[in-house]
Amino acid sequence: MPENKMEDLSNIDLMLALKSAERQKVEKACSFKRYDAHEQIIDRQSESTDVYFVILGTVRVVNYSLSGREITLDDMNEGGYFGELSALDGAPRSASVMALTDCLVAALPQEQFLNLLEKHSSISLKVMKSLARIVRTSTDRIMDLSTLAANNRVQADLLRLARNHLDDGNKAEISPIPMHSDIASRASTTRETVARVLNDLARRNVVERLKDSLVVLDVELLSNMVEEVRGE
Repeated sequence: MPENKMEDLSNIDLMLALKSAERQKVEKACSFKRYDAHEQIIDRQSESTDVYFVILGTVRVVNYSLSGREITLDDMNEGGYFGELSALDGAPRSASVMALTDCLVAALPQEQFLNLLEKHSSISLKVMKSLARIVRTSTDRIMDLSTLAANNRVQADLLRLARNHLDDGNKAEISPIPMHSDIASRASTTRETVARVLNDLARRNVVERLKDSLVVLDVELLSNMVEEVRGE
């Protein structure tokens, strides 16, 4: 694909409500930059206020404990955006963001982002819904960390992945296969615990590992297992 064709926002979900001419104005206000895999895009506590759009690749939102353990908060693919919190309140960044793969991102200055929200209520509503999702997800994770044992947190994380890949029935095929280190980071545990839990679920015919995917054979059963320990 020609370089100039890549440097547009046509695949960004937040921009879908804009007419072509309006979107092009936003594109002109953006600066486009490539990042190599594992390169840092945003540093936690930095005072930058740009909003970033993922044109190509995947990024990861992370924090680090005092001991240096990486805690994954979210992964974002092409079409997503991040950095809106600092753009909205002007406070330092609440998390770091790194390129998980080779990436192309577009940075929109705070002033232009706020103007966009002011002029387009549909975009403002999308941002609000996204923030509501973040609050709900964070609340669930806080509860899980406070009340669940490590093996149950792994099950809960797997359930969240399964629900994002659910088919019309009671099965979910997660592709690519989630790495043990990624699940461990989100569940605040070790890769060894993740391996142990997945092996146990496989013996109980709850999950099956294929060549290119992890299949949750019975999402309802996995949900019941998590809800039972949550007391729901």
